[in-house]
Formats: sequence, C-alpha cells, structure tokens
Amino acid sequence: MPGQKAYPRATVKKIVKAHANCNVSKNVDVMIYLDYVLFMQTLMKEATIKAKQGGERGITGRSVKKVTADTLAKFKG
Repeated sequence: MPGQKAYPRATVKKIVKAHANCNVSKNVDVMIYLDYVLFMQTLMKEATIKAKQGGERGITGRSVKKVTADTLAKFKG
C-alpha cells in the first residue's frame, strides 16, 4: 500500500542504539534494511546455485540451510 511505512523508524533506531551502546546516525535504519535486503538476495542466489549443483528442480529449505552459514560469514562485520 502506498504511503504505509514498512517499519517504525524511531523504534528501530532506539533498539539499535540500546544494543550497540553508542550513538547512531540518522539513517541507520535505512542502512540496516538495505544490508538485510542484500543479504537475502545473496542467500537466494547461493541457494539457487547449490540447488542446481545438487540436481534439484527448485530452491528448497535444504539448499538454503546448506548455504546459510557461508553467507552469514560473508556479512559478518
């Protein structure tokens, strides 16, 4: 729906600030969201490759589980 926010920006910023115990920039919520989207895109791409190598017809939960650890390691910062 147009005009509806995907998440409450102030709440996300409060949670991140409390968790990190430091000041955060005003667009930290946008950066977190973009990092999440990039992670999900990479995860699906890797799962597709793994599924094709395994001879599967499509992406399954098994192919996603196989690549999750490696993909998380790439995004660890």
